[in-house]
Amino acid sequence: MSQHATQGSLHAAAPGLPVAFASVEAAAGRITGRVARTPLVASSSLAALTGQPIHLKLETRQPVGAFKLRGAMNAVLALDEAARGRGLVTASTGNHGRAVAYAAREAGVPAIVCMSALVPLNKVEAVRALGAEVRIVGRSQDDAQAEVERLVAARGLTNIPPFDHPDVIAGQGTIGLELVEDLPELALVLVPLSGGGLAAGIALAVKTLRPNVRIIGVSMEKGAAMAASLTAGRPVDVVEEETLADSLGGGIGLANRFTFPLCRALLDEVVLVSEDEIAAGIRHAAREEGETAEGGGAVGIAALRAGKVRPHGPAALILSGGNIDTALHRRLVNGAPA
Repeated sequence: MSQHATQGSLHAAAPGLPVAFASVEAAAGRITGRVARTPLVASSSLAALTGQPIHLKLETRQPVGAFKLRGAMNAVLALDEAARGRGLVTASTGNHGRAVAYAAREAGVPAIVCMSALVPLNKVEAVRALGAEVRIVGRSQDDAQAEVERLVAARGLTNIPPFDHPDVIAGQGTIGLELVEDLPELALVLVPLSGGGLAAGIALAVKTLRPNVRIIGVSMEKGAAMAASLTAGRPVDVVEEETLADSLGGGIGLANRFTFPLCRALLDEVVLVSEDEIAAGIRHAAREEGETAEGGGAVGIAALRAGKVRPHGPAALILSGGNIDTALHRRLVNGAPA
């Protein structure tokens, strides 16, 4: 499935955007030295497959193994002391919770991370290892979010949303600044698409600096909430399903204020990949690139391998995370079906 999300340049849409490019620049200054400036590496195997230069942005090299640290760190650092001092709470499919736990530990404040029963155990344990309290609630991101809202109301905790927040979006957008700096001839970016914080931030940064670069969001066929919402023209609920791309699960929130309008304005296309294609992407990352990618991080590779995206010029794929269960990864790399 392919869905065109927008036409025309950023400049036509810019006046209505709910997050400013200046916020991304401010985030870059705020998080420098606290998160990794990740490498952008050429992929000879994907270049041979596509006939175009392909680069991988290795967000797997962040201290928490995923890009989420950028947005979480920026959001926590942007809080005043009173808000931080009340303690932090968030809902997460795993990687954002780990990032908030890391940022909270760095700031010396407590954090509670609410997750559903669909979150893989390795991601739950990683959050606990960073000192955060974990609450498993229901079987969806929405169930976990309901517990967050209860804790905010009952205990006055400060919520660090996983994607629909200007500071979180701006933090993720710093990836876009690095892409343009490291690959000035950039023509295409493939971004894993879930709640839209990563895609919105990168698109905002890249299209401000390089308006003609195409930004394609990639998600899984099973329960892709942003893709369904863009098709409907408004935020909609989806049934959350088990998928290899577990980090891309969950809804975008019916009251979404930031990521939906940004993705609608700035994404050029959305592509969905199957479970078998995601498994092939994970295998390719391991066998050909020497990189461990979780399902959500491998969807860009999956889309290229499946021929669902055909680059015309230098492209960058965001390898957004590598926090996959080791036994599952081993099975998939050895050829087990999805």
